[in-house]
Amino acid sequence: MTQPSSTHTERPPAVAGAFYPAAADVLRRDIAELLASQSVDSSRAPKAIVVPHAGYVYSGAVAAVAYACLRVAAADIRRVVLVGPSHRVAFHGLAVPTVDAFATPLGNVPIDAALRREALSQRAVITSDRAHRFEHSLEVQLPFLQTVLRDFTLLPLVAGDASPEDVASVLDRVWGGPETLLVVSTDLSHFLDYPSARVRDAATSRQILALATDLGGEDACGCVGLNGFLLAARRRELAPRAIAQCNSGDAAGDRHRVVGYGAFAFYESDDVAR
Repeated sequence: MTQPSSTHTERPPAVAGAFYPAAADVLRRDIAELLASQSVDSSRAPKAIVVPHAGYVYSGAVAAVAYACLRVAAADIRRVVLVGPSHRVAFHGLAVPTVDAFATPLGNVPIDAALRREALSQRAVITSDRAHRFEHSLEVQLPFLQTVLRDFTLLPLVAGDASPEDVASVLDRVWGGPETLLVVSTDLSHFLDYPSARVRDAATSRQILALATDLGGEDACGCVGLNGFLLAARRRELAPRAIAQCNSGDAAGDRHRVVGYGAFAFYESDDVAR
């Protein structure tokens, strides 16, 4: 298995200017406005969040609800494990990059070399910069993380074809303590009409809250990573909470073919703020 390069390299942003603003000042302003509009009643931060990955104009407000939950523990979170689906490259397993950092208009996020080594000790994990090069499902989360958290390192995992057990075993390996946050990137239903999407997404939300592990691509485009995370969450008895839901028809007005979005928080006990 290929080991990460010792030469300092970075992955440049692939969707800045498309999914979110390319200008740093505009990006900071937009994220600040999205976060300021959220009133989250929580005295403790979740161990994990599930967030959408569409353009900010569509799903940014939903994602912001989940990221606002992290502000209470911003000084404590030092590592982020980020899992999202592969939209462009087909492969088996989960892929980590060889680069040393991911860049956004807000600066560089260093890759956590120790966590990457731990991940690579699992049979389902490969190295592939190709899988990461143009993938937006992870990239769109980074400006939110850079805004809400302080200094942190990143383990980015793109999920290809993998079983829930494969994903759960990797997440168990890098789970860590309160210093480690898990972020699962997924949208919900795709290209249904507005009423049908609401019904489908409500059913998917119920499955997520039940910690089901048999979600399909018609339920959530990030079902591979999500199913594996939900398996790990069930084993660790995390307490889930649905915190926001909408679809692109709510944001863009076109209700003939919509994409669903949801945000969920997972706590390490059932003593969550209600």
